[in-house]
Amino acid sequence: MLLSHGGEPSPTGGPVARWSVEQVLALAPDDASRKAGTRLGAAGPWTNTGRDAAGAVWGLCKGSGSTPYRTVVDTTGPAYSCSCPSRKFPCKHALGLLLLRASDDAAFRPGEPADWAAAWIEGRRGRAAEKGGPAPGGDAARGLSLIHI
Repeated sequence: MLLSHGGEPSPTGGPVARWSVEQVLALAPDDASRKAGTRLGAAGPWTNTGRDAAGAVWGLCKGSGSTPYRTVVDTTGPAYSCSCPSRKFPCKHALGLLLLRASDDAAFRPGEPADWAAAWIEGRRGRAAEKGGPAPGGDAARGLSLIHI
């Protein structure tokens, strides 16, 4: 769900529009995920959050274990990656990260992603480019359908 340029990547490579809370919640696979994601949609459990101009956001989410979950979302697909064991897609951490982004732009530092997020983003965008997909994101790399809200 790319929210600018009619559902296609920005032809100028310009920034991607920030999603609304309603648009993020529409991605949830079920009501339980919506509720859990909403609880994680505040700055409290998140550290090292950031965003790039091409539509990726990332952060570390404190969970019940000793190691925080590494969550990264490419909003141009959309596509998600999280180190949590959830089988739901997107998981509550990806939803929480997007909800935080929707409600608190200041919580995200613009710039280069953390190494772990950069590896996933570059791999995803590289696979899309190899398949002739759109350069900054798109759904070609993961076979995802764009969701237009």
